[in-house]
Amino acid sequence: MDRGSHDIVPRVMPHLRAWTSLYGRVFLWWQGPRPVLCVGDYDMAKRVFTDKSGLYVKQGAPPAIVALMGRGLPLIKGDDWARHRRVVHPAFAMDKIKMMTGAMAACAGEVVRAWEARAAAAASGEVTVEVGRQFSELTADVISHTAFGSSYRRGKEVFLAQRELQFIAFASFNNVRVPGMQYVPTKANVRRWQLERKVRSTLVAIINERLAAAKEARGYGTDLLGLMLEANAGDGGQRIMSMDEVIDECKTFFFAGHETTAHLLTWAMFLLGTHPEWQRRLREEVLRECGGAEVPLHGDALNKLKLVTMVLYETLRLYAPVNVVTRLATADADLSGVKVPKGTVLSAPFAILHRDEEAWGADAGEFNPFRFRDGVGRAASYPNALLSFSLGPRSCIGQGFAMLEAKATLALILRRFAFDVAPEYVHAPAEFLTLQPLHGMPVVLKLVCP
Repeated sequence: MDRGSHDIVPRVMPHLRAWTSLYGRVFLWWQGPRPVLCVGDYDMAKRVFTDKSGLYVKQGAPPAIVALMGRGLPLIKGDDWARHRRVVHPAFAMDKIKMMTGAMAACAGEVVRAWEARAAAAASGEVTVEVGRQFSELTADVISHTAFGSSYRRGKEVFLAQRELQFIAFASFNNVRVPGMQYVPTKANVRRWQLERKVRSTLVAIINERLAAAKEARGYGTDLLGLMLEANAGDGGQRIMSMDEVIDECKTFFFAGHETTAHLLTWAMFLLGTHPEWQRRLREEVLRECGGAEVPLHGDALNKLKLVTMVLYETLRLYAPVNVVTRLATADADLSGVKVPKGTVLSAPFAILHRDEEAWGADAGEFNPFRFRDGVGRAASYPNALLSFSLGPRSCIGQGFAMLEAKATLALILRRFAFDVAPEYVHAPAEFLTLQPLHGMPVVLKLVCP
């Protein structure tokens, strides 16, 4: 693709681009014996995602995805979902997340200092860095520290195992699901079982240490795991979730907490590297609100970064980590005048909706963060048209965490570097469970005066 183009639809969902041009934004296709309805209308999408009656539920995930993410909040439904959310929600309250700003900044600071040393050693004061890989490692460090505290090194082992599970999951994504095939000892299944055991044994050891510490009145800890275990203890000491359920939630926020944020940062660097005027605006704002490189970052200062927030939202609109979300109709329904039979899959293509000129205006295909100047709810003619964190009761519980981490990382980078996308970069967004640059994201960093 041309670097100035942000129309990823022909690359990541060419079939939907072809079919919408023929049949409009609402149409039906078949996946084997199952009908799939394209929910290409904002009113329909809102009805699906804000439903509280259980009419539109999450689909069952293939074994490779369950091995990767666990049966945590994104994959469960009904009473189990409500019970899990009661335990997980307190850990992601904004007042708790703001207390983790120091850990986020410390992890990002190590990466920035390594870049500074490399740039200072170069005669030109410049260094080319493949930021996608660096951000993946950085966000894994952040979630290891904020989720597991002093056990972060073992948390990093979970990350490495989950990274391999992700490759296995993607390789099996389009396989025909033969009942019972997940139990056959194929090479992929055997490796998946080995990785699952490693992840589980590591997490069990960390959790048992916390439970033992709590019995000795040393508390559960103030990291994400500790907050979750404290909420799980309940008022009467009766645990709300089992050990396996706690493990599944750890898998979920470990995968979701580093994968999506890493790609958000990667695409934000691409957009700022190709729009130097916006990069200049953000640097001025960061220096004004957060001070120079010698001033520690804190949550209150990061919340004042309005332009940075606008750029991150625009990045999520154009390059959302997840571009299609599905639900399953559990009964016959009428969806905005469309009769939907029970068993129909409802597929909402965020990438298409985020480029809808009726909602976003004639410049829907362009990078224009100013559209978010009055907040997310008023960025488009349709309220809450940004769907990257979904809508309704099942909206992403970790969105505050992801945004704070992204703002802290960008602030540290902007205070020390000006940057451009490297000449060798090839603009080819691709879907590997999440949206990623197919050939990496090399960026040329140049030191600026503090």
